Amino acid sequence: MPSRFLELMLTPEVQAAQTRYYSRSQARPGTTSPDTLGEDERAFIAEMDSFYMGSVSQDGWPYVQHRGGAKGFLKVLGPSVLGFADLKGNRQLLTTGNLTHDGRVCLFLMSYPLQARLKILGRAEILGAKEHPELAGALIPQGMERTTERLFRIQVEAFDWNCPQYITRRFTEAQVSEAIRPLQQRIEDLEAQLAGRGRRS
Repeated sequence: MPSRFLELMLTPEVQAAQTRYYSRSQARPGTTSPDTLGEDERAFIAEMDSFYMGSVSQDGWPYVQHRGGAKGFLKVLGPSVLGFADLKGNRQLLTTGNLTHDGRVCLFLMSYPLQARLKILGRAEILGAKEHPELAGALIPQGMERTTERLFRIQVEAFDWNCPQYITRRFTEAQVSEAIRPLQQRIEDLEAQLAGRGRRS
């Protein structure tokens, strides 16, 4: 059971808040080794086509950025390593700039259909694709070589699963189309049968 997440997140201030509102606080587990991604985490990450990544500016302001792509664009490179290709965007480079000051990031992966969310804490480094061709080959989607500006490699420190409470189920257009395909086929079959009866009468 991963416990590094609580070790990092249960600061004295958090424990004080727990005590204030719930009369007691959780104990920090004392874990020092990074959490290792298991089969459940790997499978969940492989199905993701988007996630949110939080960083902190040099002035201490939190910033959250959405990252999206084809399913599985966030790659598991090792037991505690993630990576993805950074494609051309609006040229603000807020996350990129923040990471030169503090490489710590929080990834928030949400599956609305499954009502599941995975939080990942890690340390990110930004690498050039030309200087790291092997990593580039693993991360850059086919046909996106020219639109890739840099590579992100994240050393996972900890992760935690949230409970499904209060997650509203939502589905993508592709998921809805797949679900209603048998119904559409049934409607077409029935319409064909009715049309055939009409011609015989």
